Amino acid sequence: MAQPRRARPDRARRLAFDALRTVNSGGGYANLVLRGLLDQRRLEPRDAALATELVFGTCRWQGSYDAIISAAAGKPVQSWQPAAVDLLRLGTHQLMAMRIPASAAVSATVELASATVGRRITGLINAVLRRVATRDLSGWLDELAAGLDDRDALGLRTAHPRWIVDAYADLLPPEELEMALAANNASPRVTLAIRPGLCSVEELVAAGAQPCEHSPFGARWSGNPSELAAVREGRAGVQDEGSQLVAWALTRPTAPAGWWLDLCAGPGGKTGLLAGLATSDGSRVLAGDVSQHRAGLVASTVRRYPGASVVTADGTRPPWTSGRFTRVMADVPCTGLGALRRRPDARWRRTPKDLDQLGQLQVRLLTSALDATSIGGVLGYVTCSPHRQETSDVVEQVLTGRSDFELLDPAELLPSLSGASRGRYVQLWPHRHGTDAMFGAFLRRWH
Repeated sequence: MAQPRRARPDRARRLAFDALRTVNSGGGYANLVLRGLLDQRRLEPRDAALATELVFGTCRWQGSYDAIISAAAGKPVQSWQPAAVDLLRLGTHQLMAMRIPASAAVSATVELASATVGRRITGLINAVLRRVATRDLSGWLDELAAGLDDRDALGLRTAHPRWIVDAYADLLPPEELEMALAANNASPRVTLAIRPGLCSVEELVAAGAQPCEHSPFGARWSGNPSELAAVREGRAGVQDEGSQLVAWALTRPTAPAGWWLDLCAGPGGKTGLLAGLATSDGSRVLAGDVSQHRAGLVASTVRRYPGASVVTADGTRPPWTSGRFTRVMADVPCTGLGALRRRPDARWRRTPKDLDQLGQLQVRLLTSALDATSIGGVLGYVTCSPHRQETSDVVEQVLTGRSDFELLDPAELLPSLSGASRGRYVQLWPHRHGTDAMFGAFLRRWH
């Protein structure tokens, strides 16, 4: 007897499912996994856009979707095999957040389940998603938020774990809290940065880009960056505007000409900007990264600047001598909580334990950066996270007992940027500035 023919899911949904499995079971990062699969499978633009929304949207709302699925099914998602949960998450995103008819969302997910996990699971997928479809997102969130305290309810409504809600609440006025969390759920536009001396913002604008509001080196682009000759030729690259601003801030105070250091340089966006700006007074840039692969990315970025050198080096045990550099950038590894717009899985992947582990590394790297700075030189301690344990707490711990450094006034570094000061520090926000939530502490060595 002939076996029934298995339904073949559309390519966008199949790619999205494969991406989710790699992220949730294989430990991959959503933005990198998605980029790799899109390059490999070469979907049509419309299908690529659908796959991108499915992956990013599902990852972004994963915690809230798990609560909805558990309530609809009457059992926690942890009781099912992981592949089934990812199928239900994909289906729930289509039902809750996309303009796809409920019947189409359910049937497409059932077909995907049959083609990937097997027919035995299709009944479960069909039944649970039909129950999910009985309410819209607001209806589910209202029901599930009943009885929760204000911050747990806010976390549910904005798709953030409680510990991140608490961290934001510790930093922002109450009236901005929900706005800031909601901003993490808006997909950012592509932002480009010129390589100074090799390209101009005017060239990008002439090609159809729009100049950035805050950075004199940036432009917004709609579409694939590789469509631009400047990007293909390495004269411009993709870089968030906030990343551009903290690199620029390091170059604003006066300092002697000489060698500049980018301590944790990979993948090289800030290095490219610094290498171009260093040429204005004859300075040179040394970029280091502990990862050979990332150091290679940096070398590719600065290959057009003869005054830039790249080494594979551990910044906590540096090969360079102390007091050698007139400007030092320490853009240290962090949780990435400031880039949740572009790293949608990070909010569920990271835990408070990561803060303790990374904090120890951040202290060692900042100490090394201070020691590398020459007298009269300037240092920038930068993270793509606003969390106190990765930012001001690290700076204050390392500066305890040291009198040779003084914090610089952030208002003098970025004078035209309102709302960017957090005491004596720079703090950017997506909801205020349209950038990642970059933190910067800038210091000068006096003796």
